[in-house]
Amino acid sequence: MLRRFGLDAGEADEVAQEVFLRAWRGLARFEERAQLSTWLYRIAFNEAQRRLSRREPARLESLPEGEETIYTIPEAAHLGPEARALDHEFEAIVERALAKLPGDWRAAVVLRDIEGLSTEKAAAVVGVRQAAFKSRLHRGRMQLRALLEPYVELEEG
Repeated sequence: MLRRFGLDAGEADEVAQEVFLRAWRGLARFEERAQLSTWLYRIAFNEAQRRLSRREPARLESLPEGEETIYTIPEAAHLGPEARALDHEFEAIVERALAKLPGDWRAAVVLRDIEGLSTEKAAAVVGVRQAAFKSRLHRGRMQLRALLEPYVELEEG
């Protein structure tokens, strides 16, 4: 999940370690007002944002070319080599498109559409009201759609 927020593999590993340390240290203060999973997502989101904020601005523009794909399509296992290659190529296109979204919009799309959190939980993770989260999600989806339009036929809906 951390890679989907825009971290490279090394950064994601370091941040994951920090997330578990912070969770372990803060477990006694966990008040159960939220689910444990939401609390962990919140810690992970905050740590990823901290790491991203320390980067040089130019590095936020896109993921490095040739970086390992972070998205998987479980159904692809039964496909032939040509179809798997096309799946891999499309996953890379989606990665690059996500990397071009502003951080707030990317976080909304990743939490809601990729991680599958409810709007309520995702908004809690990001620390905004649901209405603000829905706005970010809508804008992120629209920009992602525009970025992917040259590559796929999108159904109107």
